[in-house]
Amino acid sequence: MFSNKILQFLFTLKLPFTLQNGVEVLDAHQRSDVQEACRAFYKKYYRDNNRRHALIGINPGRFGGGVTGIPFTDPLRLEKVCGIDNSFQKKQELSSVFIYDMLEAYGGAQLFYKYFYITAMSPLGFVKNGKNLNYYDDKALLKDIQPFIINCMQQQIGFGLNTDVCFCIGEGENLKHLQKLNNEYKWFNRIETLPHPRFVMQYRLKRKNEFIESYISKLKAVT
Repeated sequence: MFSNKILQFLFTLKLPFTLQNGVEVLDAHQRSDVQEACRAFYKKYYRDNNRRHALIGINPGRFGGGVTGIPFTDPLRLEKVCGIDNSFQKKQELSSVFIYDMLEAYGGAQLFYKYFYITAMSPLGFVKNGKNLNYYDDKALLKDIQPFIINCMQQQIGFGLNTDVCFCIGEGENLKHLQKLNNEYKWFNRIETLPHPRFVMQYRLKRKNEFIESYISKLKAVT
């Protein structure tokens, strides 16, 4: 089942290199409470063999996926929207707020996750000096992480992802690096772009509904 493949993947993630320059990894999936939350989530929404399209983010943040182990899902959305009780500190994460508002407009989490799978270029997150770090913001990390990104993407395609099109969350550096690797490895026939939720929530909040409509238009075009 799709759920079993995801859980096996997440629970065995390990960086095959040593981090440099004070960078630390957010490896939430090694914690028993995170594993419990992930099992409940993925068995609720992915207990089937449906093929899905991928939405590919950057890497988990320390208030969302870095806490729950589930991309763009903070402890509040996990409990209130997904109905999964958890003991995590109930802090909200801006990107999670946008994604779950978009899910609601799409038709709800159950419908959305039936057709889509959210992941990231790096399924493990990073911090430096107590702040989130994107994989491409540190030169040493960007160089070292490429084999890990490639291996993770190829494993996830093996879950049963549709490869006609994927959706890149982030229209700048994340897109650039995904395009470069996709040109080499031919994972997806086409890459559609989606603005990053944090960008929308921080800089385009008044146009939030417009961005949600744009997301839904592009996503429904493939289902």
